[in-house]
Formats: sequence, structure tokens, C-alpha cells
Amino acid sequence: MKSRGAMELSTSWGEYEVKERIGGRKMSVVWRAVHAPSGREVALKQVRLGELTTGMRASLDCEVSFLRSVRHPNIVCLLDVVRADGCMFLATEFCAGGNLADYIRQHGAICEQVSRKFMRQLGAGLEVLHAHHIIHGDLKPENLLLSSDGGDPVLKIADFGLSRVILPGQSADKVCGSPPYMAPEMMRFQRYDEKIDMWSVGAILFELLNGYPPFRGRSNVQLLENIKTSAGLPFSRLVLPGLHPDCVDLCRRLLCENPVDRISFRDFYNHGFLWKCERDAPEGEG
Repeated sequence: MKSRGAMELSTSWGEYEVKERIGGRKMSVVWRAVHAPSGREVALKQVRLGELTTGMRASLDCEVSFLRSVRHPNIVCLLDVVRADGCMFLATEFCAGGNLADYIRQHGAICEQVSRKFMRQLGAGLEVLHAHHIIHGDLKPENLLLSSDGGDPVLKIADFGLSRVILPGQSADKVCGSPPYMAPEMMRFQRYDEKIDMWSVGAILFELLNGYPPFRGRSNVQLLENIKTSAGLPFSRLVLPGLHPDCVDLCRRLLCENPVDRISFRDFYNHGFLWKCERDAPEGEG
């Protein structure tokens, strides 16, 4: 028997047989489905076009245009786009490993070597976005998918529903994203640029290493106050002594409250933690 949620969409829509709901938010739903002609399992994102604002529609167009133009191992692959019943359906590769949030919940604090691997893969995907002048706008563990649930999963950036193009020298002011991973300037309703994604990367790295986000609060106001008054990043006392100095340095430079002082994407992707300190590691690590 299909779940009540799955009945919102035909259980055999076009060439896709819907199996179950696996995620989504207010304006979109994500289903696990099978492409009947090929037997391939896919993730099917359903977007209700009539409920989108002008800005949301622009972000959707950016998402589709970008995903159609790229093929990269660290960006989820778009397989098909179909319109029907007032909706747009985006069929993407299905990632059996779930998302990075599930991975952290299952494993707790992640060792430095695995965290480095995920940061490298995230950086490789972001390099493509950077080349297209695209800001993701909602980087968080839930939007980073893992290719498999065992072995050596590959991280893939997903959910570009809040993405937008911002050319060099331009800025934006639309508030979006998830508070624990949202840059302070956005929460303050200030104009911002691509460095909001760097703050989110820092929050993800911190959570990988510690098992919890760097700053929390019951409201955006409280969250901002905690960021402002923090004497430093609240690393776990059990974790901090075992971290390479380059790792701590990168985390601090990503999580700079002032975007002017925050590390750029290029400096992040060339940082010693991602590359140099591996040569310092004992044989067998990395």
C-alpha cells in the first residue's frame, strides 16, 4: 500500500513509478521513483509552479539551467525535466547514502581525515558553481548527498532551489537558507555576496568535526548574539587537541563574522588543511 504522501502524485506518472516521499519543503516535494523504461532509480523533485514567487521562479530557472549545463561527480546529476499538472518535475540521480546530516547523526563527530575528504569534494563541486558565478544559498548537511551507504561514499551538492547568479562586484539582499548555517550578514538583512556560502562551509566543517553546529539559538536574534559574543569557536574539548592546526585555522577563517575578513573560495580550496597537511600525516592516513 502506498503512503498517504505518495498518493499526492500518481503512483505511475508518465515514465516514472513513484515509490515513496523522501524529502522536500513547502514549495517542493522529493520522491524516490523508478524510471520504468530503464529500471533506473531516481529522485524526483516536484515543484508546484503556481505557488512560486517571482524570486523563487528565478531560482528554479537558475537551478535547471545550471544542472543541465554541468556534469560533475560532486554535483547531483540532472537526468530529466518534465512539466505536468501545473508542476515541474526534476529527475536526478538517486543517492543511496542519504545526506550528510544522516551520516553525522549515525557516526557522531567525524575524524579529521574523513572530514578533509568531504571538504575536498565539497570544494570541487563549489569550484564549478564559482566558475558560473552561482551562489548556492542553502548549503547545509541535509543538502549534501552521499552516493552510497557503505564503502567510500562520494559527496554531491544538491538542492539548488535557492541558488542565484551574482556576478563579480554585485550583491543580493534576499534572506534565505537555514539559520544554523546562515551567514550573519544575511540574518542582519544586509547585502551579501558569494561569501555567504563560505560561512555555510565553515559551519558544515565544524559540525563534521564536533558532531554539532558551531552556533545555536532559539531565534535568529539569539543566534546572532551568540555569534557576536563568542570568545572563539566552541570546539569540543575532546576533539580540539587531536586536530591539525591547519584544520582549526580553516574553520576559524571560514567562520569570520565580518565577511570582509572571511576567507574567499579560492583561498579555501587552496588551504593547507585540504592539501598540504596530508603530506605531514603518517603513512596510511589521509
